[in-house]
Amino acid sequence: MLNIAFIAHDRKKEDIVNLAVAYEHVFKDKKLYSTGTTGQRIMEATSLKIHRFLSGPLGGDQQIGAMIAQNEMDLVIFMRDPLMAQPHEPDITALLRLCDVHGIPVATNMATAEILIKALDRGDFGWRELVELHKPKAE
Repeated sequence: MLNIAFIAHDRKKEDIVNLAVAYEHVFKDKKLYSTGTTGQRIMEATSLKIHRFLSGPLGGDQQIGAMIAQNEMDLVIFMRDPLMAQPHEPDITALLRLCDVHGIPVATNMATAEILIKALDRGDFGWRELVELHKPKAE
């Protein structure tokens, strides 16, 4: 089962809720995670069940980052607000870096999110199993 994380800055929460409503049928059989308020808002608008971590500024971004570092996350949808400075910007940068280091697809805007969700719906995420097969064994 694929693990998906939802994160959204305050001015992007409505966008991520609308995305979850539009693609609820794709997300319903996935294991979903989110930062606090974002997850609450999505659950209020859909029938999706989401494991909620702390709010992003209180460590939720880092909790999701820990899952990425442990190869326990398959997709991150992070609706960032590029026009507003964030007080926890170092946490955001660290999360995005972890996605790059571990090859986790991350969408930071609606266009990319929709492309990744449509690929997910088509079953195009088989490459994750290939990564696991060819990953060096820890000694």
